[in-house]
Amino acid sequence: MILITLVLCAVLAFIFYVYMSNRVLANTLTTLAIIGMLTSIFFLVKNDHDHYGLHNVTTTSTQKIYSASPSKQLPMMIYQSIGTADKHQVYVYKTSATAKKTSHTKAKVTTKNVVKRTTGANRIVTKKVYREYKSDMYSFWFGLTGNGHKYVKETNTIYVNKNWTVLSATQAKKLQKLASSKTFQAKQKTAATAYVKQQVMAAMTKNPSLSATEQKKVTKQAAAAYQAQAMQQLIKQVKAE
Repeated sequence: MILITLVLCAVLAFIFYVYMSNRVLANTLTTLAIIGMLTSIFFLVKNDHDHYGLHNVTTTSTQKIYSASPSKQLPMMIYQSIGTADKHQVYVYKTSATAKKTSHTKAKVTTKNVVKRTTGANRIVTKKVYREYKSDMYSFWFGLTGNGHKYVKETNTIYVNKNWTVLSATQAKKLQKLASSKTFQAKQKTAATAYVKQQVMAAMTKNPSLSATEQKKVTKQAAAAYQAQAMQQLIKQVKAE
């Protein structure tokens, strides 16, 4: 409405000044129309620059997330830094356990991401801030300016379990490269065999009557434990570089 008022006052000021023969009345009405025009411009600037008539409204939503890693044994949250200052990151995840494509947080400077550890479900809690008109009166006057329901910023609080590994995209690629190298695999195979043998012998020393099935179970558990330890050591190495 204020845009219409601005245009109307400008048109009336022109009409009053040009077409009215009574100069006293013409000058008075022209002055009033100019005052109305300047007042409209003043409030338009305040609405656009100082957000006059607007206030911040926050909406909250929760999205359950799943690991972006193809490995079920190594659930992972991957992030990519935006820009050279490393002040902003985009976090990559999946929205379902069967999703083929990954999703990511918005690559905007107005988006803040905070990672927190949790014992609950892996999830992203998103709080978005919009500017909305304080009342119908402000909406009536400034609705045509397009400043209502305007996005301001958002904060993503990313809750991940303690068993998830958080790595940058560069670190994730380096980890994959090291883990798949022939040198690492050969070394781990030898070390894993020795570790499993040691654990089985310790179990049999403790219980000489250990059955073949129980020995197989101990072997499987020891192999899994060693693999997890080796991967954690490799992750520490990648993070330290």
